[in-house]
Amino acid sequence: MCAQDHTYSKNRTCRNAQRGASIVELAFITPALLLLLIGVIDMGRAYYLSIEVANAAFAGAQYGVSSQDTSLTDIQNAAKNDASDVPGISATATLGCECSNDAASAQSPCTTTPPTCSGNTLVQYVQVATTATYSPLFPWPELPTSFTLNGNAKLRLTE
Repeated sequence: MCAQDHTYSKNRTCRNAQRGASIVELAFITPALLLLLIGVIDMGRAYYLSIEVANAAFAGAQYGVSSQDTSLTDIQNAAKNDASDVPGISATATLGCECSNDAASAQSPCTTTPPTCSGNTLVQYVQVATTATYSPLFPWPELPTSFTLNGNAKLRLTE
């Protein structure tokens, strides 16, 4: 520490020494702060894409429920179009029917082998599953080089 002296030259030398120490401290902490910042950006990007993948599944199922005359391809395209900024997203749509109490279900076509619903009503549903692969910006130790992001939505048709 510099002594409190009123001599101009000693105060100036003291201030220069403190500035030098601050620069050295900044040089030591900057790489750690940059690494932390990159990690936050990378994980934020992964979180954003996982939300997009989940929302795309819901949008595809919503499209399938709202439009009675759509094919599975149309439903899958609706899901993919909802997440157009997610690279490599894929969607799989299925139609089916189930009992209103979820006791039994069958995949499409429900007209050939519908489940037996004793005392409950038979309802049709649209289910959409979406997947995408996320690769981090930088390889992180102890983490895989890519993650699979999944979304799933199942909506019932109302008669």
